[in-house]
Amino acid sequence: MSLHPTLQPYADAWTHSIEAISELVLPLVEGEWNRRTPCPGWSVRDVVSHVIGLDCEMLGDPRPIHTLPRDLFHVTNDQQRYMEMQVDVRRHHTAPEMTSELEYTVIRRNRQLRNESRDPGTKVRGPLGTEHTLEEAMRGHAFNVWVHEQDLRAALGRPGNLDSPGAQVARDVLLAALPDIVAVRAEAPRSSAIVFDVHGPVEFLRTIRVDIQGRGTLETAPALGPAAALSLDWETFVRLACGRVTPEGVADRIKAEGDLALAGAILRNFTVTQ
Repeated sequence: MSLHPTLQPYADAWTHSIEAISELVLPLVEGEWNRRTPCPGWSVRDVVSHVIGLDCEMLGDPRPIHTLPRDLFHVTNDQQRYMEMQVDVRRHHTAPEMTSELEYTVIRRNRQLRNESRDPGTKVRGPLGTEHTLEEAMRGHAFNVWVHEQDLRAALGRPGNLDSPGAQVARDVLLAALPDIVAVRAEAPRSSAIVFDVHGPVEFLRTIRVDIQGRGTLETAPALGPAAALSLDWETFVRLACGRVTPEGVADRIKAEGDLALAGAILRNFTVTQ
């Protein structure tokens, strides 16, 4: 294995999640591919199509030449249009076509990872002409595939892997987004602290401190007398951060203390990705 040690956790997380997805969808009958998922506007087929498309992008395959229909009301911006292309071209594929393409794509990606010898800092192509390091791309990819595994599990009534390698990557990705959510989007007061207490399969206690310049930083040390504190379970934390639920829809699973207006502003701005 020539993969750089820094990249190995992301390869392991992707492998674990993609194998779980393959296992979930292989026995599905045709009608089950049309089940609605928590991912806005997408069915089971659509989520699997998206996962295949993500891996095709990682492989450097050319993007499909396709015109999207105008009645896709969940598609409202360029990023969503970009992602929808790989989904819509597969909307009429049969169950055997979907599982065969997924299997073939996984074989190709496994071969790519076995031969991957590039440095983590190597620049690679991202969506809409963006550029990322290989490490950023692999971290984001592992995160996305795990989140979509959870979408499929929710749609199919097959919960699991909330503490898998992909979940550990997701924890780090979502924690990294908290300073911006608290300090910039929710406009927490300067020189304040906000505590997040997350329990369940993945547990952590983190403090976001906002300095006198209004910049947020993530700390592991608990804060005494924080401006606000939020306690919730890991699954709810993920579903909120990924736009799968609204704060109102899971209010019974969230405990807020301190400045409730600030806690509400944080929750309203909690979505990292959709």
